[in-house]
Amino acid sequence: MRSSYATAIISISLVLCLLGTIGILMLTTQRISKFVMENVGFSVFLTDQMKEADIYQLQKTLDAAPYVRSTKYINKDEAAKDFSTEFGEDFIGFLGYNPLLASIDLKLDARYANNDSIAGIEQSLLKYAGVKEVAYQRTMIHAINDNMKKISLFVFTFSVLLFIIAIALINNTIRLSVYARRLSIRTMQLVGATNTFIRRPFLWRSALHGICSAFIASAILVAALYWVQGQMENIISVKDMQIVGGLFLIVFFLGISLCWISTFFAVNKYLKIRTDKLYQ
Repeated sequence: MRSSYATAIISISLVLCLLGTIGILMLTTQRISKFVMENVGFSVFLTDQMKEADIYQLQKTLDAAPYVRSTKYINKDEAAKDFSTEFGEDFIGFLGYNPLLASIDLKLDARYANNDSIAGIEQSLLKYAGVKEVAYQRTMIHAINDNMKKISLFVFTFSVLLFIIAIALINNTIRLSVYARRLSIRTMQLVGATNTFIRRPFLWRSALHGICSAFIASAILVAALYWVQGQMENIISVKDMQIVGGLFLIVFFLGISLCWISTFFAVNKYLKIRTDKLYQ
C-alpha cells in the first residue's frame, strides 16, 4: 500500500513539474519579449543650431515621456569618436570638419514598442524644435513584432496542450490508486457506511498527496529556475520573489485541487458501480 502511495506521489510530482514548467516557459517568453522590446532604440538627430541648454531641456522632456525608458545624449565629438572606432577611419582629418550631428539615443518602454505606437512616436518627436531627423531600423522592428506574436501564439498553444495532458495524467494516476481499493469501498458500503464517510479518508489522503507532490515539484522547479537564471541572466531571476512565489502557489493549488477533484469523481464511480462490474 505504501509503495502505491509513493508511486502516486512521484507521478503527481512529475506532472506538477510539467505544469510548473509551463509557467516558467510562459514567464520566460514574456521576459524575453520585454527585454527585446526595451532594447528597441531611436536616434533623434539634432540641428547644429540647437543650444546645449535646449538639448538638455529636450532630454529631460523625453525622460518624462511615458514611452521612453532611458535616454543618452551624444554630442558631435562623441559621435565622431564612435564612428572612427567602428570604421577605423579619421574622416575629420580628411574632410577638415565634423559633418555628424549631435543626437539623443532613446530606448522605448516595452508597452510602446509596437508598429502603431512607434509610428506615432516618430511623428511626435519630429515636432520638437531642433529635431532634424528620427532614425530607427523599421524593418527590424516590424520583424521583431511579427516574430514575437508568432512565438507567443505558439507558446500559448503548446502550454494549453501540456496543461490538458497534465490534467489527464493526474486523473489517470488517481483513478488507478482508487481502483486498487475498490473492494474496500464496496466492503464499507456493505457494513452500512455512508458515502460521505467512505469518501472522507480518500479525499484527505488525496489532499496530503497533493501537498507532498507540490513540495517535491517546487524543489525541482527552484533548481530549474536557478539553471534558467544562469543561462539567461536578467531575463528571469529567483530574486523576483513575487513571481516565483506566485508560481509556487499555483503549483500547490493545482496539486491539491486536481488531486481532490479527481479523487472525488473516482470514488463516486465505485460508490455507484454494480458489484459484477468491480471485477472487470
